[in-house]
Amino acid sequence: MEKLSGKQVRALRALGHHLHPVVMIGRGALSEAVLASVEEALSAHELIKIKLQEGCELDRREAAAALAEACAAGVVQVLGKTILLYRPGDPPVIELP
Repeated sequence: MEKLSGKQVRALRALGHHLHPVVMIGRGALSEAVLASVEEALSAHELIKIKLQEGCELDRREAAAALAEACAAGVVQVLGKTILLYRPGDPPVIELP
């Protein structure tokens, strides 16, 4: 996925603010099941929130980068233990500036 501009990131962060996490990552780290869940959620929603639970031993930024690379998505934001990912659908539903 191409790099998001600052204006696009701000627009996506605003849209993602009110979302609830759709995928929770715990002790199992980045298993095949977690990657499949993220892939399915991105296909359905384009913009998703992922929550790293207390038992997760991964670094939050490394986890975000690994998820983005595995799912061909862009990291919009890493805030605390929450990751916001975006991947445009076909056709895209979210219109970026």
